[in-house]
Amino acid sequence: MQNQIRPVGILGTGSYLPPKIMTNHDIEQIVDTSDEWIVARTGIKGRHIADENTATAHLATKAAKLALEDAKVLPEEIDLIIVATVTPDMLFPSTACIVQKEIKAINAAAFDLAAGCSGFLYGLSVAKQFIATGMYQRVLVIGAETLSKILDWKDRNTCVLFGDGAGAAVLGPTEEGFGILSSTMGADGEGGKFLTMPAGGSLMPASIETIEQRLHYLKMDGSEVFKFAARTMPKASIEALNLSGYNIDDVDCLIPHQANIRIIKSAAKKLNLPMEKIFVNLDKVGNMSAASIPVALDEAVKQSKIKKGDLIVLVGFGAGLTWGSNVIRWNK
Repeated sequence: MQNQIRPVGILGTGSYLPPKIMTNHDIEQIVDTSDEWIVARTGIKGRHIADENTATAHLATKAAKLALEDAKVLPEEIDLIIVATVTPDMLFPSTACIVQKEIKAINAAAFDLAAGCSGFLYGLSVAKQFIATGMYQRVLVIGAETLSKILDWKDRNTCVLFGDGAGAAVLGPTEEGFGILSSTMGADGEGGKFLTMPAGGSLMPASIETIEQRLHYLKMDGSEVFKFAARTMPKASIEALNLSGYNIDDVDCLIPHQANIRIIKSAAKKLNLPMEKIFVNLDKVGNMSAASIPVALDEAVKQSKIKKGDLIVLVGFGAGLTWGSNVIRWNK
């Protein structure tokens, strides 16, 4: 087990999805695709889409309030807010600072974290360090995205995959033997070109040319990302389990990044883990990037798929390219 000064666990979870649902049949009206093709290739049947007046901070705030309520923690008791997102409201101030204002967490520091779909896992690992060392007592970690805002709705290969949502977790000290037992993170910048939004930063500031070339939308090489995910998810899971002192046979529930059912089934096969032990909500929500795992975690908890004492593995991959995994002995 990785050394830490005191055990750190998840005290409460919350999630929020925008009310509008876009089905595959709705997408058939926009681009040349079909419900059958999307389901067969991805497992996705629908996704939630934020309206034009809803930004990432709006979703994050709703999820945060639910997590605080579940944890029975007051906003002013939060010491730090970390928002994992690739769709911030704006470049600055951070989305975390906007959430801090909205929930009135007047004593909290706040910053955003950009690790793509691995963002929530990175956030958990970062938050754990602050609490384990005693610097902070309560940290709010949020994964939130409005990916629909950066999708090219003329690109049938990407627009069918993604949805909007937010999930949150309140972390704090917990009893010995419980909480986050181990964490692993990694990155391969050589693969960054496979999943990117080219324009809008200092390298390629917004201009008439970047807009005309549709460079402010998400671009993905699906084949390369698929191969990376199929390699990385099993490896990261085993690495984190080894650090925790447990093995795959000890796992009660694995919650993977919800990107593609074929990737999830491939990981299950490589890990020799039955699908009954893997939580999947991909069909209803699509790929929500940093929001995928916290939303799935909250749903699994609310559906009593996870109970106190269960050994949980959270694992994902994302833009960067990045990956991460956390092994948790559920303490709630």
